[in-house]
Amino acid sequence: MLPKPFSTTGIGSLPHKDAEEACRLILKTFDIPFWPQLPKMSFREWMIPQYSEGMPYIRIDAEKELVWIERNKSDELERFYESCTDDSRIAISDDYGRGLHTFLKMIKAPFGFLKGHVTGPLTFTLGLKDADGRLVYFDEELREIALMLLKAKIRWQIGMLKQFADNVIIFLDEPILSALGSTAYLGVNSDDAMRLIREASDTIKDNGGISGIHCCGNADWPSVMGTGIDILNFDAYGYFDTLLMYKDDVDRFLERGGCLAWGIVPTTDAIRRETFDSIRKQFDMKLEKMSKTIASGLILSRIILTPSCGTGSRSIEEALKIFQMLMQLKEAYSK
Repeated sequence: MLPKPFSTTGIGSLPHKDAEEACRLILKTFDIPFWPQLPKMSFREWMIPQYSEGMPYIRIDAEKELVWIERNKSDELERFYESCTDDSRIAISDDYGRGLHTFLKMIKAPFGFLKGHVTGPLTFTLGLKDADGRLVYFDEELREIALMLLKAKIRWQIGMLKQFADNVIIFLDEPILSALGSTAYLGVNSDDAMRLIREASDTIKDNGGISGIHCCGNADWPSVMGTGIDILNFDAYGYFDTLLMYKDDVDRFLERGGCLAWGIVPTTDAIRRETFDSIRKQFDMKLEKMSKTIASGLILSRIILTPSCGTGSRSIEEALKIFQMLMQLKEAYSK
């Protein structure tokens, strides 16, 4: 089951340092509430540290804003293998998810939909290094351990949110997809990269969730849509044409039951100059352009509205503007 067309939700991060204030804003604004990541509150709420709790050999220096892997002769690895099974659930503690735990305390059942998120396995392993500066992705053992860890956090998160909602959506946050193929990541095998995403997506669905993926840049969209995800969240403000290049793949994705989450309101500095009227005009043009090759009814029946990315790097005032624009778009198009 997918949300009603033009339902609104967010990506994850907010600029707030007050968790209750962030949660109140989300709960009164969005059709599909989501728990807020609060990177300005703590380094442990940044996208790599937030999901690193429980990873063998993980080291964090919050003051210096560093997170890395440092192998040693301890039994951390053995203990992880003994405790982490195909059904394991590993929690995100309050120290690493103040926004999440505040959200769980404030929400009242039942909701039709709630949304959670996890840093995707590709971004996680390409964003975490060992003490020698080697990316975890290129250490096969650590790469698979990281995947096991993230799967366990997905299961835990779905279990927690299911207490308050009929349907739980989990987005895999994979911004690194836009950098694949660049010099820094030439050693990344595309098939293996998609395997990591597919396995994480399958874990979401095997545990009763709806799987989504977020990438706020260009990507190999046919491969991404081929991983079995239910919702593709793309930056419709800045990268619409890169998705439309693959119109046949998008058509097949929608026909098989997929949904496009349009990140139509910018979270870059562009938000300072944009107005509701200018965003609506752009959205109209892009919907019309896509409908020239894909049936309009199909597009409009499988559509969600989001910001182009998280708002954690914006000011609170700018975040409010972004959210208000989304609400106005939903009202305009759902009539």
